This record gives sequence, structure tokens and C-alpha cells, in this order.
Amino acid sequence: MSVRPTLVLQAPHLDTARVTELAILAGTEPVAPVDGIARLAAANPERRELVLARASGLGVDANYVDSQRRFADFGLVVSDMDSTLITIECIDEIADMQGLKPQVAAITARSMRGELDFSQSLRERVALLAGLPETALARVYEERLQLMAGARALLAACREHGIKFMLVSGGFTYFTERLKAELGLDYTYANQLEIIDGKLTGRVVGDIVDAEAKRRLLIEKRSELGLAPEQVIAMGDGANDLLMLAEAGVGVATHAKPVVKAQAQYSLSVSGLDGIRKLFL
Repeated sequence: MSVRPTLVLQAPHLDTARVTELAILAGTEPVAPVDGIARLAAANPERRELVLARASGLGVDANYVDSQRRFADFGLVVSDMDSTLITIECIDEIADMQGLKPQVAAITARSMRGELDFSQSLRERVALLAGLPETALARVYEERLQLMAGARALLAACREHGIKFMLVSGGFTYFTERLKAELGLDYTYANQLEIIDGKLTGRVVGDIVDAEAKRRLLIEKRSELGLAPEQVIAMGDGANDLLMLAEAGVGVATHAKPVVKAQAQYSLSVSGLDGIRKLFL
């Protein structure tokens, strides 16, 4: 007889009323929420879609989790950067320095929704930045870049349990390398902007870190660390993260586009990134 999963409910101000309603719908016993989280044992997986839809309407993150899994059993977390580990899309903010944010942001949004080829759309967006001084990148990092809520808590949990953290971004090395130094990340991979005489040329150096590259880098690092697929967590928000999420034992759509939420195994829309840690005991 298979063991029914645990239904993990999370929200910034989770109350008993919402927990009780979702517990009844899930065919299990309600429990009192503690610090914005409730774990409902033996939830009926056949009611999953009904529960997830209602939870979304109530502003609650609901995920069906194997009750045997422990966060300490994982060995690697792989994360996207823009709109995942950080709150902004760096290229959109760089474009704002050129007065081109609306045009570039529109292309970014279409790419993240999976409507455009990522590599081609990135090259087109970067081309619009030609002539911009490199100092604009520093201004974006210093003035606009902020970590997503719960990011530091997740990183602290990874360090506590000896879990490696890898940032794999379709963004730029200028930002990933600085985040690596500031946060103590273990590995970072991203695209390199060509800069000559202190100005962006509008070109990217080398191959683009696209969806397939993210998947490949995850596999390579997993093998290098001697981990099984189920020991890897991946998180992201855009269509170019889907292959990476599917390759991981735990793929989490974080504040993600609808196409990503629809395909990911787990989803967090209202919780901080520390919600990933709280999914597991």
C-alpha cells in the first residue's frame, strides 16, 4: 500500500480557516499553522488539482511532498538568477539606462513566456545596449539589484547542511560573479557581455547560456559531485528554466510564469525562497 503524501501549505499570514478548508478538500485532518506553514499528513493525491486550484485562489502555496524526504539529504541546489534569486531582470534595468526599458522588457517577457527563442532574443536585446558605458552595470548592481525574499535564509540552510549552491543564469557574468563573492555561492555560470574601451559593444562573448545549457550544466555538476538526480533541487521562473527543472529531482517554479507553474513539480508563488527549505523536514 502506497503512503499518501504530505500536503505542505505556506503563506506569509497563513490562518486556521484556510488550512481547515484545504484539509477538508484534501481529505485529511487539519492542523494549526505555525510560522506560516502547515503540514497535512496523508493527503489524498487524487484531489490534487482541486486542492491546488483552491489554494491558489486563497493565496496559499500548496505542494504535495514525499513525507520521507529530508532537506539534509540533498546535495545541490541549482538556481536561475533574474526574477528568481534576485527580484529584477538585469537586462531590463541596464536598458533603462539607455531609455530603452519598455522595448527590451517586452522582448524579455515574451522570451520568459516561451514565445521567443531565448538565444536569439538575448542577442537582439544585448544589441540595443551598444555604446552604454560599463559604469551603468555597476549602477544596476548597486542601486537596483535586490535579493528575493528568503534568499539568504535558503543559502544559510544550504551551508548548514553542506549543500552546494549553483547559480546558472541566462543573464550576465558581471552580476553572477559579484553575487558569488557577496553571498559565498559555490558555482556560477552566465553570459559574458563584450566590453571594449569601457563600453558595451552590443555583443555576447561565446555561447549563450540557454535552456539546454542550463540542463547540461546541472547534469555535469551533479555527476561531478557524485549525486543522484533525486538529490538535486532546481528553481526558476521562466520558460528557459523548464529543462533544468525537469532534470532535477525537485523542480520548483518560483514566482513563475504560468507555463512554468503548469509544468513544474512544485511551485511557490507567495512564499519566499526559504519556502523551498520548508517543503522538507
